[in-house]
Amino acid sequence: MHLSFLPQWPLEANHFILFGVILLLGLVGGEVARRTGFLPRITGFIAIGFLMGPGASGILTPQMLDQAGIFVDIALGLILFQLGYQLRFREAARDRALLLQALLEGGLSFTLIYLALAYLGVGRMHAGLAAAIGISSSPAVILLVVRELNARGAVTERALSLVAINNILAFFAFTALLPFLHYQSQAEWSTILLQPLYRLGMSLVVAYLLFQASLRIAFMIGQRESAQFALLVGVIITAIGAAKALNCSALLTLLALGLMSRNLDREGRLLEVEFGHGGQIFFVLLFVVAGARLHFGELAAAGGAALAFVAARQAGKWLGVMLLARPSGLTLGQGNLLSLTLAPMAGMAIGLAQSTSNMYPEFASTLSAIVLASVAILETVGPIATEFALKKAGEVDGNRQAEH
Repeated sequence: MHLSFLPQWPLEANHFILFGVILLLGLVGGEVARRTGFLPRITGFIAIGFLMGPGASGILTPQMLDQAGIFVDIALGLILFQLGYQLRFREAARDRALLLQALLEGGLSFTLIYLALAYLGVGRMHAGLAAAIGISSSPAVILLVVRELNARGAVTERALSLVAINNILAFFAFTALLPFLHYQSQAEWSTILLQPLYRLGMSLVVAYLLFQASLRIAFMIGQRESAQFALLVGVIITAIGAAKALNCSALLTLLALGLMSRNLDREGRLLEVEFGHGGQIFFVLLFVVAGARLHFGELAAAGGAALAFVAARQAGKWLGVMLLARPSGLTLGQGNLLSLTLAPMAGMAIGLAQSTSNMYPEFASTLSAIVLASVAILETVGPIATEFALKKAGEVDGNRQAEH
């Protein structure tokens, strides 16, 4: 009797099963966290991811996490586009205190991280790249917490602007150090001089061409929100694919695309589309996969370096924010709380560390251990600190609880 019509055993998890399992279990983890009354849902997403991942039960294998990379790329694309869209060039240019505050807290974070790691004996190149990565903050955390709490006010607006600028500064600082990394790794002069410029320039070119294409399509379809929603999703996914195909930075491409869509659309053809429940799905997927990638073994291996990184980074951000709190129109109390919203670190940091691994795997092992161990700490405490800060700042309805 031939039973060839039966499925092969053991069953293989395809993309559809993987997508569904991650989403459903993520929702369960978020609900468990919500019922505690003090943990944000995002912590539940990360926790359930960790429990499912290779560092714990192993339900999600490294191969499955690689397959889930497409979901993570789309989620980060949506988030970085939204973050770029939040920043208005003209208002930021007029708000000198904001720009100085961003430069100061970013510069102090870089300096203190570098000095702390160098003191512990970490090599100068590793310390410099880690310090550049440490300037970044997690846009996904601040956007999700702000959305769930419906937070509004001076601290919230400042936090969104600083996170956007932080990620831009981190990318440029990292790119500025790449020639030194290539030189240390004995790369050819063409690579040393041209590769960083190519990644930066091509990312901006791709963003600009897709922005122009989106303007023309928007003119054709009109200002119907449903059609513009589809337009933006299509442009964002195309941007991710184009950046990968052209070997430039998808992170910078999406951030630049959001900035251009907000600031260069002078005729107002593009609507400010709310991604709503569709975006929420990708938030869940992003943080479950991020949790699954956490390995406390890495935290143990990096040990003191990761703890020094976290302490120095937060000290730099706190000091930079506080020094210019009053000139920027904030009280010292608001400045303290604002510095807490900058604590989370994930997407940009992981992306930059991964790009180093793609170029020089052996060199990047130490860098990745420090960065990923630091992400494990900051993605655990960061969401809680962010929600606490926004509530303490009084920018959330006192009777409202986040749907966490």
